[in-house]
Amino acid sequence: MSTMHPRPNLNRRRFSAWLALSAGALPLATSAAGPFPEKGRTIRIVLGLAAGGASDAQARFVANKLGEVLQTPVIVENKPGASFILATEEVIRSAPDGYTFMYAPSSVVAQNPQTLAQVRYDPFKDLTPISLGARGPLILTVHTSVPAKTVQELIAYIKANPGKMSYASFGTGTSSHIYGEAFARQAGLDVVHVPYKGGSDAAKDFLAGRVQYYFDAAPNAIQNTATGKVRMLAVAAPKRSPMLPDVPTMSEQGVKGVDMASWLGFYGPPHMPEAVVAKLNAALVEVLAMPTTRDFFRQGAYEAESSTPQALAALTRSTYDEWGDTIRKLGLVKQAQ
Repeated sequence: MSTMHPRPNLNRRRFSAWLALSAGALPLATSAAGPFPEKGRTIRIVLGLAAGGASDAQARFVANKLGEVLQTPVIVENKPGASFILATEEVIRSAPDGYTFMYAPSSVVAQNPQTLAQVRYDPFKDLTPISLGARGPLILTVHTSVPAKTVQELIAYIKANPGKMSYASFGTGTSSHIYGEAFARQAGLDVVHVPYKGGSDAAKDFLAGRVQYYFDAAPNAIQNTATGKVRMLAVAAPKRSPMLPDVPTMSEQGVKGVDMASWLGFYGPPHMPEAVVAKLNAALVEVLAMPTTRDFFRQGAYEAESSTPQALAALTRSTYDEWGDTIRKLGLVKQAQ
């Protein structure tokens, strides 16, 4: 007579994982839920901007390629508003399982915590660096209704019309705002700041001439210039962009202190497992090195660039410190939106 043994109390997912391990198939990145990513489970890249802008296009391009590499759907979820704070807080609250992370400009980690009163996150404790994504400059652009073809001509025109000129930004506390403020302080300008929820929203009023100038992301600046309603005056970076060799820097035109390069990176929620971070990082490194990705980014004067998580963490700290010094020198205080 045979002896009956109790059947192991394994749920279907754990039992499948046990079978795979028994067969000698060791997953590259595992957690209590099994290998990452689970085939067919959707990964979300959260973006704190409205659809249609340069960062949105970059995120969607990367998402498509990332889905191919990881063999699972990857989508972009737009959550605009509050200078990326809504998107950042959503990512921070998400499960640290690798299925939700964000594509964010340096302002999210380096500027917002130092310029916005309602920021409740710590960029060094509440986010997990995954990889750098891209580097690229902001461009000082002006509506063609303004008769200025150089930075000095723009300064002269603004001074001849005190209080009548306004500049756009893609959010209070973002790099486009701080560059605009730094420019106004350096040149002694009496202007009005008009913040928007993102580049695409700002572009509508800018192209219509309701705001007169704008420190815009390079891809947007190129696209807007192609309409014939906007002209590029200067690159807000330490040196000229190789993709825009005929556009001089702000420093070359006599305005110092508006020359810090911008970048974007991928960050996840806190406490992500190292194996999951490593899997996402490896996939992003592969995607960002693809010639098609590099070509797509270069069309907007950006360079696709990956990094290790550790290198992004170090860049976050150095950029935070650099912007902090600039913010203190400008005498900016934390603002409520």
